[in-house]
Amino acid sequence: MRIFPSKAKGTMVAPPSKSMAHRHLICAALATGKSIIYNIDLSQDIKATLACIGQLGAKAVVNGTTIEVEGVGAKTASDTKRVFFCNESGSTLRFFIPLAMLSASRARFEGSEVLMTRPLSVYEDICNAQGICLEHVNGGVEVEGILKPQAFEIPGNISSQFITGLLFALPLLDSDSTIVLTQSVESRPYIDMTLQVQREFGIDAHWVSENTLSIPGNQSYKAKDTTVEGDYSNAAFFEALNTLGGCVDVTGLRVDSLQGDKIYQSMFRELEQGCPTLDISDCPDLGPILFVVAATHNGGVFTGTRRLKIKESNRGEVMCAEFAKFGIQTKQEENRIEICGGVPSYPTQVVLGHNDHRIVMSMATLMTVTGGQLSGIGAVRKSLPDYFDRIARLGIVFEREGDE
Repeated sequence: MRIFPSKAKGTMVAPPSKSMAHRHLICAALATGKSIIYNIDLSQDIKATLACIGQLGAKAVVNGTTIEVEGVGAKTASDTKRVFFCNESGSTLRFFIPLAMLSASRARFEGSEVLMTRPLSVYEDICNAQGICLEHVNGGVEVEGILKPQAFEIPGNISSQFITGLLFALPLLDSDSTIVLTQSVESRPYIDMTLQVQREFGIDAHWVSENTLSIPGNQSYKAKDTTVEGDYSNAAFFEALNTLGGCVDVTGLRVDSLQGDKIYQSMFRELEQGCPTLDISDCPDLGPILFVVAATHNGGVFTGTRRLKIKESNRGEVMCAEFAKFGIQTKQEENRIEICGGVPSYPTQVVLGHNDHRIVMSMATLMTVTGGQLSGIGAVRKSLPDYFDRIARLGIVFEREGDE
């Protein structure tokens, strides 16, 4: 794709939150009866979760942006081996492994090569302690055994996806559990989002202290009709265009949302006004677009960047590599990235998307200033399939070139 320098103008309704949609669909699948979930985008990640709730025994009917889910209650047992295909969705993989352990039947998890190399150490440790078989077999992960309630001690500086996976499953066990996070908690907002959706579906799981969650057992999910709120993570890409001279009014965002990525609004202001130091440990998905805003303004220093290594790509490394094509200077350390500000140049080479939706959208945003060629644009199908249609409606000019 060739992108031309252009300014964005218009109104954009925020896409539905992918993070919240995962949670609504899973809670609906675990409920007894029919739930209707409104305002869902059928991205690749959401399609993966839909396929996986089917492996639990739930039935889903898609009608445009509305999905009816006939849940299975806690009856996820199966006499046959189930195969959960997670495609490239880390959320789907980590959310469903504990759910597979509600049944004694063997379950296999498959997905892209990159996904199946992402860490699962938290679950491996739990399974080892409880005598559950979890093993890597022929490019996939297989698990067999029933999860037992207990006091789980888990490092707080790991992905919140592990915590959410346990939160989904533990209320269905026959007695109470706790989750104690043994280090400072990163990505706490994602845990709070899970608790919020569980409350909608009648589940009580809550913080009893700064680092401890209480999850009573013998609970059941209740069917619920609900609407997925707008997504701050993806809205950031449209509002970033305003920092580059555009005029985009992003609507459909819940002001009282628990989404941690809503912090982009204040972070953008800080980057426009100076060269701040920003901790992104609670909002790692914002990293790439924050780097772009820094590079086109006064620069910035970003801490808490360690987890960018284990996303769809090594986001810190590839952003720095692609920035070099624009003449943008960077410095990368273990848990810190420094971006120098200035006026980016037309890229000296084709800019690569690294099969990562957030890299593609971030680079496209930068190229509305510089112009240039961007490859691998199909990666946006993972989370926002109509991204390029959306920015075209805002006046961003580009030409598609062959099969991209």
